[in-house]
Amino acid sequence: MTTAVKSPYTSEQVAAWLRGLLTIAWADGDFDAQEQELIASITKNVLAPSKNLESLNPIEPEELAAILGKGTKAGENFLRTAVMVAIADGTYSSSEDYLLHQLCKALEQPENMLEVLRQTLETQELVVIEPVAAPTKHQLDALRPLRDWLDGLDIQDPGVARFLCKMIPSQCPFEKNVTLFKRKIVRIPPLCKVNPLYEQLMSLRFRALSYLADDCGEDVTQYI
Repeated sequence: MTTAVKSPYTSEQVAAWLRGLLTIAWADGDFDAQEQELIASITKNVLAPSKNLESLNPIEPEELAAILGKGTKAGENFLRTAVMVAIADGTYSSSEDYLLHQLCKALEQPENMLEVLRQTLETQELVVIEPVAAPTKHQLDALRPLRDWLDGLDIQDPGVARFLCKMIPSQCPFEKNVTLFKRKIVRIPPLCKVNPLYEQLMSLRFRALSYLADDCGEDVTQYI
């Protein structure tokens, strides 16, 4: 049984928010079959089961800013979720970085947190190839302001919460070996070993689950 929860955002704002997150998810254009299936499932079954999928097409930064407002709390919270979506798969690409900066400018939000992320990670993708390099103490210290900023996200809308529960893996993905002609050519380590923002991802996912279960009265077993 679910309890009706009134979102502080209008339906137009929520739709724009979700379109913005999908735009980030699609930014690098590098999807395998499993990722494509996940995005399609989220769009059709979680975000808009009663809507035409075309209503959730990518959104331009200026359109998003016109709907969420410039210099608003809604815009800041959107950017927090957008950063989480960008790093949820274990990589932070140049295309994602560029789009996030464009969104930040359009929403008239400070870009200092994105600069911290770019400068800390520009020489090392979150998913690395051998040898495995865990985040250094310097990297972790440099990311402290960003980590605190991400932890400040307040989840207040069921649609956004469902999206995050689907996009963020429920557990640390196992180490994977990529082989070619029966020879291992790449080792992808567990995400939690190399992603310095992994704790923020897990905390956000837990808060989204708690919001859906406690505030909305939803059955969250499908996300566990």
